[in-house]
Amino acid sequence: MDIAFDRQEQLQQIQSGLLPGEQVIAVYDAIGAGTGFLGLTDRRVIVQDKSFVGKKIAITSIPYAKISAVSVVSNKSFAGSFFSSGAIAIHVGTHTYEVEFRGENKAHHVHNVILHYIAR
Repeated sequence: MDIAFDRQEQLQQIQSGLLPGEQVIAVYDAIGAGTGFLGLTDRRVIVQDKSFVGKKIAITSIPYAKISAVSVVSNKSFAGSFFSSGAIAIHVGTHTYEVEFRGENKAHHVHNVILHYIAR
C-alpha cells in the first residue's frame, strides 16, 4: 500500500510508534499555530501538537472509536465546493483538534479516511 506523506522524518516518527500490525495510511504536514503534523493509520489519528508550554511537543493518539465527528473548516461560505478549505476539525469528547493543511486535497483525504472509520 502506498503511503501518502509530505516529509520523510514525520513518516518515520509515526512508523516508530506503531502497534503490531498497525498500518500507516497517510502523514501530512500541518500549518498554523500549534500543530506539527497529522498521521492516519488503520487504527487511529495521530496529531503532533507543539502548543505546549516551554516548547514541549506532544504526540496525541486518538482512536477512531473516540472521535464523535469530523468537520471541514472554512472561513467563507460554502457557495463553492464542499472542500474549499484546507482545514479540518476532529471532535473528541469536549476537545476539538483543528488541523490546517497546505491544499484542500489533503484535508479532503483526511476527512474521508476519518469518516470511513467512524461511520462504520
